[in-house]
Amino acid sequence: MVGLATLTACNPYQYYEGTGIHDTTAAEVAGGWENVEETRVVLRKDGTALFEKLDGQDFDFDDGWRLSGKGTWQLTDDDGGQVVRLALTARTQVESRSTSTVTATSTSEPPSTYAWSFYVDRDQHDELKLFFFYGDPDIGNTYVMTREAGS
Repeated sequence: MVGLATLTACNPYQYYEGTGIHDTTAAEVAGGWENVEETRVVLRKDGTALFEKLDGQDFDFDDGWRLSGKGTWQLTDDDGGQVVRLALTARTQVESRSTSTVTATSTSEPPSTYAWSFYVDRDQHDELKLFFFYGDPDIGNTYVMTREAGS
């Protein structure tokens, strides 16, 4: 009985090792990205980036802040697959998500700099998508960015 409880308490997202994608180029990743929450990220070919309303990753998402500003990006290749690493170096704006989606106990001050790691993946049409996990890792919620229309 104890063994069964241990097995059901673990979630595969908690120990996620990557998508296995290793063939993406930085030129393919460069451009505009968006999600349904009005988030927009522009990854320029020179390694600089612009962020608009980008939420926190992992448990930071629960704090409800959304950051805008400037920074850098790079495409890395780990054993589990490729990852886009973003670094906000100059925050220009902070917004909050709707209070209905923010943890009531959140008192964290939004960071002035921040780093994200987006996994690189492909959809059923072989189009690139970028994602990270947010909230409790046992739940496996994904924050997905898709290519901006016209980008």
